[in-house]
Amino acid sequence: MLKNLLFIGIGSFLGGTMRYIVSRFVQGSIIFSFPLGTMLVNIIGCFILGLLYGLFSEGHLMSNGMRLFLTVGFCGGFTSFSTFISDNFVMLKDQNIFYLALYASLSLFVGLLMLYLGNMLAKAL
Repeated sequence: MLKNLLFIGIGSFLGGTMRYIVSRFVQGSIIFSFPLGTMLVNIIGCFILGLLYGLFSEGHLMSNGMRLFLTVGFCGGFTSFSTFISDNFVMLKDQNIFYLALYASLSLFVGLLMLYLGNMLAKAL
């Protein structure tokens, strides 16, 4: 268990660091306020996660520790959006369309609502 937590922690550190570097580099090279850096990081993270899932499905190419390091750790640290997409992909693959739609829509709308309410609460204090 501790070994797995170390794999995840190191991967998260590296992924988060890369997210910051890539996002700042891209965002610093454009002149408009669209969050292109964040969007690019999210898209790259999803692509990397897809590649990893493809490799994992072809056999036992990596140990469980390496899988945790790359998926939960690196991709999770690089972008939590990749984890969200991963959850949706699993439900799509399992043909759980109702739960996929429920999860995706609730995550988006309730997440935005909670952000708004938290912001309003902070301003009221």
